Formats: sequence, structure tokens, C-alpha cells
Amino acid sequence: MRLPIDPQADRARRAWVACPGCDDGRDCATCTGGRTCSVHWRYLLGNEGARVHLQCPSCTYTWTLDTGRGHRAS
Repeated sequence: MRLPIDPQADRARRAWVACPGCDDGRDCATCTGGRTCSVHWRYLLGNEGARVHLQCPSCTYTWTLDTGRGHRAS
């Protein structure tokens, strides 16, 4: 089931990380080169300290990523 884009989503608040739902940037030279791609970005919905809440505009998957040292996506 595809979710709608979060009503709080704002194109001005973006993040450049791989989407665990669709990994749409896997074949993109810009993304794999570690640069900010104009196509494969994620909505940064909010944060709680080092934990950021993201949504992929391509597949609408939402997830939380802990950006603190030694943490992984949950």
C-alpha cells in the first residue's frame, strides 16, 4: 500500500540518503559518488536529536534514521 506524501513535507527540507524502501538511487552516478542529486532526495519530516524522520518522494516509504555514531536505520 502506497502512503500519501506527509502533509508536513517540505521540498526545502531534504536529505540525501538511500531509501530502504526502493533504493531508487542505486544506479545513479551522482548518488553513488556521494554528491547531492537533484532527483534522489528524501523529505526531512522532522527530528528528535540525532534521529531524523524521512519520507521518500518516489515510493512514499517513511523511516527513521539515527545519525548518531554507530547507529543504523530502524
